[in-house]
Order: sequence, then structure tokens, then C-alpha cells
Amino acid sequence: MLERIAATAITVFARLVTGVRTNWLGCRPEPVQRIYFANHSSHGDFVLIWTSLPQALRTVTRPVAGADYWQQSAARRFIGERVFRAVAIPRGGGAQQAQDLMCAALDGGASLIVFPEGTRNTTEETLLPFRSGLYWLAKARPDVECVPVWIANISRVLPKGEFLPIPLLCTLTFGAPMKVGAEEDKSAFIDRARTALLALSRPDHD
Repeated sequence: MLERIAATAITVFARLVTGVRTNWLGCRPEPVQRIYFANHSSHGDFVLIWTSLPQALRTVTRPVAGADYWQQSAARRFIGERVFRAVAIPRGGGAQQAQDLMCAALDGGASLIVFPEGTRNTTEETLLPFRSGLYWLAKARPDVECVPVWIANISRVLPKGEFLPIPLLCTLTFGAPMKVGAEEDKSAFIDRARTALLALSRPDHD
């Protein structure tokens, strides 16, 4: 019961503060197992994606984040473990441990929210280079759809170092699902995924 109350409160608050508008351009919110990969500029990124999904999809979608982020307070541990059921990745555990934890979540039927840049983008660049984790995850579970999600304006709603959000309109744009090709190498897939995400950042998609 407490988890449901917290989930409802977070969803309502996020929608009120951001006025989030969701564009499903390349796919629909269907009960299909997916890896949602997005640009990353704020701690609120995964919250916005999670709350924008229909309730039935939220229950099976888990954000991936560093374990230390969820251990900073009892409240954050509760929200991470009991509300979002986040896949917590230990810092310094290595790429293989991270992949094993994410694959275990996928094998359990979950969809995932990941950020291929690996860190928040606080630069003037539109999108940082992707790390290779998305490729290895897609390669390990080739039947799972990878869906690009562009988040617009969230860094202005929750700037780095700020605790309270600033009410502004945010837009989420979901692109077409993609899968790693049987003969596709890491560089080709990462380039294709990054290009697909950047294409959603165009102003006409806001």
C-alpha cells in the first residue's frame, strides 16, 4: 500500500511540475519488453520517463542507476528499492557485473531505462558520446527492443545542484524501436543508436 501511495504521489508531482507532454512517434506504449535509452542531463530524467508510461508499463519498467545514488538516505532507499525497483549498479563493480544485473532484470520480464552517455551531460554539447554498455546489453538479449527517448527541458526544471524543481514544460519523444543486427559490430550499432536519439532532438519534435 505504501509503495502504491508513493508511486502515485511521485507521478502526480512530476506531471504537475513539468507539464510533461509525450510524443510516441516511432512506437506505441504497448506491453512489449523494451530497453528505453535516453539523453541524460538531470537526476529527474528516469522519473520523467517512468511517470510518462501507462501504469501497466510502469509496474514492469525499472530504471538503472548507480547503487550509491540510492543509498544516500532511508527515503531514497525506499523509493529506489520499493517504488521504482531500480536496478542498482555498484560503483567499481565492472562492466560485466553491470551487464549481468541488467540481463537478470530483463530475464525476469522487466523493461529497463538506461542512459548510454553514462553520466549527466552538463556541457554545451547536445549529446555526449555513448559508452558501449547499450551495445553489449542489446547483443546479449537481441530480442528486446531498444527505444530511443529524447527528453527536452528537464535540465532547466531541475538544474544541477538545485533541490526544488522549477515548473516548466517538458517533452518526451519516443522513437522507433531498434535491435542489434546479427552481424552488426559495436561501433556501427552505437553510431546508429546515437543518431536515432539525436534525430528526436529536433525542434519540430517538441
